[in-house]
Amino acid sequence: MSVAVLENVELAFAGRRVIPDLSLRIGEEDRIGLVGRNGCGKSSLLRILVGQQEPDGGVVRTARSARVGYLPQEIEVGGGRTLIDTVLSSVPGRGQLEERLTEVEDELSRAEEESEQMALAEKLANLHDDLAHFDANYSPHEAHAILAGLGFKPGDAKRDLAELSGGWKMRAMMAALLFQKPDLLMLDEPTNHLDVGTVKWLGDFLARYPSALILVCHDREFLNEQISRVVSYEAEGIRQYAGNYEEYRRLRAEELDVIERRAANVQRHREQNERFIRRFRAQATKARAVQSRVKALEKLGGQDDAPSAREGPSLSFRFRPCERSGQDVVALNGLGHSYGDLHVFSDVDLTAGRGDRIAIIGPNGAGKTTLLKIIAGELSPARGEVKLGYNVKAGYYAQHVSERLDLGSSVFDAVWRASVLDDVTQVRTVLGTFLFSDDEVDKRIGVLSGGEKARVALATLMVDPGNLLLMDEPTNHLDLESSEAQAEALKTFDGTLLFVSHNRSFIKQLATRIWHMNDGGVEEFPGSFDEFLYHLSATRRAGETGGEKTGLPASKDGNKKVAAGASGVSGDKKSGEQGNGKRAQAGGPGGGRDSEPPPVSPREEAKRLRRQEKTLQRQVQRLRKTIAELEVRIGEIETSQEQRSDELSRPEVYEDRERYQRLLGAFTDDANKLEELVARWEHAHASLTELDAETTEARA
Repeated sequence: MSVAVLENVELAFAGRRVIPDLSLRIGEEDRIGLVGRNGCGKSSLLRILVGQQEPDGGVVRTARSARVGYLPQEIEVGGGRTLIDTVLSSVPGRGQLEERLTEVEDELSRAEEESEQMALAEKLANLHDDLAHFDANYSPHEAHAILAGLGFKPGDAKRDLAELSGGWKMRAMMAALLFQKPDLLMLDEPTNHLDVGTVKWLGDFLARYPSALILVCHDREFLNEQISRVVSYEAEGIRQYAGNYEEYRRLRAEELDVIERRAANVQRHREQNERFIRRFRAQATKARAVQSRVKALEKLGGQDDAPSAREGPSLSFRFRPCERSGQDVVALNGLGHSYGDLHVFSDVDLTAGRGDRIAIIGPNGAGKTTLLKIIAGELSPARGEVKLGYNVKAGYYAQHVSERLDLGSSVFDAVWRASVLDDVTQVRTVLGTFLFSDDEVDKRIGVLSGGEKARVALATLMVDPGNLLLMDEPTNHLDLESSEAQAEALKTFDGTLLFVSHNRSFIKQLATRIWHMNDGGVEEFPGSFDEFLYHLSATRRAGETGGEKTGLPASKDGNKKVAAGASGVSGDKKSGEQGNGKRAQAGGPGGGRDSEPPPVSPREEAKRLRRQEKTLQRQVQRLRKTIAELEVRIGEIETSQEQRSDELSRPEVYEDRERYQRLLGAFTDDANKLEELVARWEHAHASLTELDAETTEARA
């Protein structure tokens, strides 16, 4: 059964057909990803489905009693109502039920005749049944759970919406929408205002969502996890593909290849016909053949669909080599900051080196943007200092791009003023790579869309990036294709990159280190984002089982004991020697403390020393064999871990949940094994050093 049906729907803006003759059926369990470049009409299609915009042509039908929920990218929310009341009252019909219940109770209190009282009592009972149905399906407990999942604290439930910032208001509206459980849920860039942890929670929630879903998202990984069908805005029209985003890219590439080959064949036939017509036009004997070729040429003109099917210009750029900085690019010494009584973070001591790509992650409100602004010099810290290294020049990309742009300036003037390039042509070339060409460079920035402003801000960095890039949510306002192009471009930047992002795919492509902000501090993790996630999982599991929170094996002492036993040198050696020594002292006639040991002949002493030397040599051989075996095992596990890490960094692995969990479990298990083996190897080496010294002493 279909939740919604569009038949031959059309929409145009300023003479441009945004939606050309679209027919689409949305089933009860469809999970559709809506993809296309910024400005192509994705949001317009969602507004048509929810009834906020009328199409220019065609028919839109929704199933009777089907509820459609829509979360736009931007929303205006007033105050006057608490957060929890906003969520609870969002369910259609509940408010009317409560009002009707109050009315019937008032009527019952005024009724005097028994028949009227009985009728009103029956109505009241039915209304209570209906309300109980609502409470069973839309319980306050579930509302609080959704709010907690979206990052709200328990004390936030009674706060007025007017007290919340724009990003938190958007979360409140998302909570209300998820609580409603509409039959068709439409989300337009829902991850824009979320942190990494909340994005994961939302992904898990949507994976369990039983009804139809339409999703617009620039996070490739999130999109792949949620959808099984793609509706794509292509140059030749709106197309539909089965599968997730990766499958769509594969099918689209094959489709374009077919179109291009067909276009090449058409062009070849056209050229052959044109040559024939030019050659035989003047010959009367070929007149009929010439006319036939002319008609064939006219038909070919309508079959050349290659120009409309070819991809339009795409965002594509590379950073120029930057000036070399010192090894230490940024040093944070005792850094701390507060806003009035609100403590953000303190005692931060970190260093970013040349060539580092550091992702700053953490929950909203942890101070990620504040930290980046302090490093950029946009904000003075309350405590501590920031030291930039030798020859360091920073470039800063703000989360809200309008903060850094002159809205009254033209696109060209904004980039020209920021540029270190002296050539106008070069600046126009840079603007062209950011999809601003011809008269578009003269547009006033104030009239641009969010995505266009983001591209202007990126262009200003491109013309003067410095050697330290500080970027706050750089993928916000960009479509998926542009986000991916930006990640590829940043891979060419040979300076130091510090960035804040919630986009998991973006972080995984770029980050070589992680700064995790939480609980008023910053924890540095020297590894990839995948490895950081493993670390968090191990820490969480250790906490649940009572182990150490550092993620290290809880039985560290136990490992040392295993290492000692495995290396062939146990505590018995020293205790045995000490015991022998005691027996030698106390073993003389009389056994007294002051008794002298029996005399030993030189021959017996020589035999004893040879036996001792042979014993030490056997122990040394066993230790060396143990060390060699441990080194082989350590090498094998390290090789396996490198291969698993490489596999886990590939987006396609996350599509196969069983494979992903298997790889992740094997990675974690071997990480623990590796730590145990290294501990045993270190202990064996220490024991070997002691034995070598004893052997040398015995020989002397």
